[in-house]
Amino acid sequence: MSLANPGSASPIARFDRETTLRPDLRHDSLSSGSFRSATTPLIQVQGLAKTYRTARGDLTLFQNLNLEVHAGEMVAVVGQSGAGKSTLLHILGALDAPSAGTVYCASTNVAKLSAREAAVFRNREIGYVWQFHYLLPEFNALENVAMPLLARGQQKHEALAVATKWLSEVGLQDRADHRPGELSGGEQQRVALARALVNNPRLLLADEPTGDLDETTAGQVFSLIERLHQTHNLTSLLVTHNLELAARCTRVLRLENGRLASATATH
Repeated sequence: MSLANPGSASPIARFDRETTLRPDLRHDSLSSGSFRSATTPLIQVQGLAKTYRTARGDLTLFQNLNLEVHAGEMVAVVGQSGAGKSTLLHILGALDAPSAGTVYCASTNVAKLSAREAAVFRNREIGYVWQFHYLLPEFNALENVAMPLLARGQQKHEALAVATKWLSEVGLQDRADHRPGELSGGEQQRVALARALVNNPRLLLADEPTGDLDETTAGQVFSLIERLHQTHNLTSLLVTHNLELAARCTRVLRLENGRLASATATH
């Protein structure tokens, strides 16, 4: 299928080009000098609570959860299934809203973003990788990687040129014209990783990025994430059940009973 250029008529593209986050949502708009400090964490969460209403009553995942992640860190979050690890990433990535608390991510108060502002924020600041690749089956690998650039209004030829470089970064330049169904599981996840980083985000959020892969392929994909984290000066927060891979991160945090605690010493 041919990939049409959304062009300047696209309402998503127009909004992304013309809209900036309100000053009151950013750390650097606040009067406190501490928020302007170079040591300000890229992620700063204080008193986070998240409660869902269910037919059986309220389900509380977080209660007074605190988290700081500094620029350049690669932090793993481990814990039992259902502990709320994915929900935490969703809140940090402006995909879900907290019930209480403050959440600053990439200098932005994500808890206060409107739906449209959240979409802009995710496109500019966040690279997100899920356990499943979520590639669009009707488009080839190159077109899938280019999608975030096209969504923000970049011209098609420019977007495809940048996407080509990122496919090369993940070692798939010779698979550019293959659709997702023609790629192996590891290749699909590498395309998804290239798509997540094509906009040069400051923060990479990865939710079980190797969970659907065999042990050997999982190790290869994780090594790629490590390399890209270092070479592109990323700050990365990864959820995983693989304790061996988690141990390769800067820090490991365990989410249990609604709180985060250190699971290992810092490297």
